[in-house]
Amino acid sequence: MGPGIFSQNLNETKSNQTSMAQEFILLGLSSHPEVRLTLFVAFLALYLVTLLGNLLIVLLVGSDPLLHSPMYFFLSNLSLLEVGYTSSVLPQMLAHLLAEHRDISLARCMAQMYLFLAFGITECFLLTFMSYDRYVAICLPLHYPLLMAKRGCMAMVATSWAGGFLVSAVNTVSTFQLSFCGHQEIDHFLCEMPAMVSLACAGKGQAQIVMSVSCVFTLLCPLSLIVLSYARILGTVLNIPSTAGRHKAFSTCSSHLVVVSLFFGTVISMYLRPTSSSSVGQLKTSSVFYITVTPVLNPIIYSLRNKEVICALRKMMGKDVGALPEQ
Repeated sequence: MGPGIFSQNLNETKSNQTSMAQEFILLGLSSHPEVRLTLFVAFLALYLVTLLGNLLIVLLVGSDPLLHSPMYFFLSNLSLLEVGYTSSVLPQMLAHLLAEHRDISLARCMAQMYLFLAFGITECFLLTFMSYDRYVAICLPLHYPLLMAKRGCMAMVATSWAGGFLVSAVNTVSTFQLSFCGHQEIDHFLCEMPAMVSLACAGKGQAQIVMSVSCVFTLLCPLSLIVLSYARILGTVLNIPSTAGRHKAFSTCSSHLVVVSLFFGTVISMYLRPTSSSSVGQLKTSSVFYITVTPVLNPIIYSLRNKEVICALRKMMGKDVGALPEQ
């Protein structure tokens, strides 16, 4: 009787833990209704501008022959990534800001983490290839048609997408193999890996190792290559005798540098900051910035500083742009 009762109780406990782990509760950014309503309006506006700006760039690059170059091919893929990146988080976040119950099923939580990481990691790789494009254009201009041929550019983009989705799968599987012991409340507005790992009651060490290795491979290595590319670019530009030539060379890189700084700066502050020095509020703020602010700024940064994009937009609107201005 004793062992049988003990076994039955143990099975019931496991069953209850399994049942509880099938659903999580996202605590979100605030519990105050007035604040949540204000946040809903703000994030809805940011999301709509993000969709409009990034999809407009994709449309312009696809429709205007003047933008059929490697740089704009990469830019259109970057815009697609931004759309997927924000769409994996913001629609649910907006719904939860208006909802009384902010629960999310295990399957949806896994799907959100997988897509969010996949788009984000792909962007890291793509930004690296974009820096290589600028390096070849400035440092090896005579070899540019060969090194940045259409087939090579497509291979770079395909590698970025495949690498991002593969690494994301590894991180997602390692995270959801953890034991959460019935813990349901996630002090975040999305199923992000650091928040999920901190929620676990066992197996954190292995997941943190996977996350650290992944950060080195997807953040530090790409960033190192970008820094190396721009170090070579800087050396080449400083050797250009004319001030106008140096300004023109720097202007072709400035937009990409700003985007790299915004994206890598905020993501690294989230994933590579020591856990002991990070408050929940700081982590949420970092997440809000690179999920909502950076994607909405990218189209603005590239379009306002790029005369070719502006001319393509004016042409689409039916305005006479005349000759293409020099950059």
